[in-house]
Amino acid sequence: MTGFSSSAQAMSLLAFMTVATITLLLCVIAGPEGDDLQEFYTGYRSLSPVRNGLAIAGDYISAVTVGSTCGIIALFGYDGVVLAVSTALSLMLLMFLLAEPLRNAGKFTMGDALAQRMPGPSVRIAMCATTLMALIPLVLLQLAGTGDLLAFILGFSSDALKTGCIVGIGALMILYTALGGMKGTALIQIVKIVMLLGSGAIVALLILRQFAWDPGALFAAAAARSGVGPAFLHSGLEFSGGSAPRIDMISTQLTVVLGAACLPHVTMRMFTASSARQVRRSMTWAVSSVALFVLIITVVAVGATALLGRDTILGADPTGRTAFLLGSRAAFGVHVSTGETLLFTLVTTALFLTLLGSVAGMILACANTLAHDLFAVLRTKMTPRQEMTAARLSALGVGSLTIFLATLVQNRNIQPLALLGTSIGASALAPAMVYSFFWRRYTRTGLLCTLIGGTLSTLVLMTGTNLVSGSPMAAFPHSDFNWFPFTTTGLVSVPLGFALGWAGTVLSGRGQADEQRREYAAVEATILAGVARRTG
Repeated sequence: MTGFSSSAQAMSLLAFMTVATITLLLCVIAGPEGDDLQEFYTGYRSLSPVRNGLAIAGDYISAVTVGSTCGIIALFGYDGVVLAVSTALSLMLLMFLLAEPLRNAGKFTMGDALAQRMPGPSVRIAMCATTLMALIPLVLLQLAGTGDLLAFILGFSSDALKTGCIVGIGALMILYTALGGMKGTALIQIVKIVMLLGSGAIVALLILRQFAWDPGALFAAAAARSGVGPAFLHSGLEFSGGSAPRIDMISTQLTVVLGAACLPHVTMRMFTASSARQVRRSMTWAVSSVALFVLIITVVAVGATALLGRDTILGADPTGRTAFLLGSRAAFGVHVSTGETLLFTLVTTALFLTLLGSVAGMILACANTLAHDLFAVLRTKMTPRQEMTAARLSALGVGSLTIFLATLVQNRNIQPLALLGTSIGASALAPAMVYSFFWRRYTRTGLLCTLIGGTLSTLVLMTGTNLVSGSPMAAFPHSDFNWFPFTTTGLVSVPLGFALGWAGTVLSGRGQADEQRREYAAVEATILAGVARRTG
């Protein structure tokens, strides 16, 4: 079904085993020695801006981003390109608005950053719960798709082997997190992003060469083989089945732009920069890398449609998640040389490492917040060794839970989870950070209303979208309880998250508002300018 030769499959398997072994050794070598929390959580802030920027880009570009975004571009053309550009815009928003305040206010986790002006266990516990609600669905989604992805590459179809792949990848993920900490996972992300961008750029150039280096000819050929003609090059195709496709598209873009870069596994990399100047330089490298990635997957995805046609892509996977691999294979033409087989092996290995790295980064963020924002708060006299142990056990617990759940749902369509985490980021985390860093009157009650209300409203609204029921590609395709008119919740849940924060602040009363003004005045220079940084 895949069209990949047995030699390519054998080389990919060998490459996967080699990469898994080498990256595990890197994590052990780079991992923290002893019980130094500073080293485990931030790697002593020793990464240069280039390496930290590449690590940020690596955490930001997950396996879901590569597979789902590339598939949407291949199947829906213009709408997919706009979605890809939105991911780059999201990181730019983080760069210009939130990166420096995050770095200045935070120490190890986002709970630290928010508790800088609102100390207390309630804020940290709410932040911990929100982090888990945002990231665990993304971990589950990527692990559940592991079996299908490796089966597609390696050419097997046994459910038992797919389950084995999920368990094996999950075990590696836990080891990366527990042994490598922040610095170890950063090295994995750096290797991953270099391999992904390098191999992808070569594939994109090979595709453009087949169309005489003319992007216009590439897009025209893709439109001709898309099955929808010129509509492939115009907006509205992805949401054409809805009642308001234009508004639905705006809702999706709003969710991605505000939410994608606010997820905790991305924002935790801000704490690894040694200064505000370093975080700015790191973000410059990260944004540049993501922008290059957007350009690459656009060419590869459109090339897959132009060279193979929409029906072939749908036949391989109805969601289009294999479009990147199909486009990479099609770039070599009918007769594949040994060198091209090696290049394709590099592409598959980069995807394999993308899966490992992105899942490990998310598990690390979950483990950090559980250990530092929950257990360390509930047990006030926890020693560094105990907190380190708690972080590693948290990685084991979260990883084991997601592995178990992934084996249960591996044959189900759980694509709604891809947007659930991003929607929580846009509806709860983004408003909480904006208000906390820039609104003097913002109170603890307002912050809790933002985090809890934004998360709960997203969960409730998501159950009514056509991603859950009422469409052939829904999680429950044979049921129809679709009551929400849009694909994503952002158009309602994002304003609601901001409104709940405002309402909670207003209802707190003047006394709490005045107290919060004084608290903010005490830390304003620290948050906005990095002056007199509090380390406690």
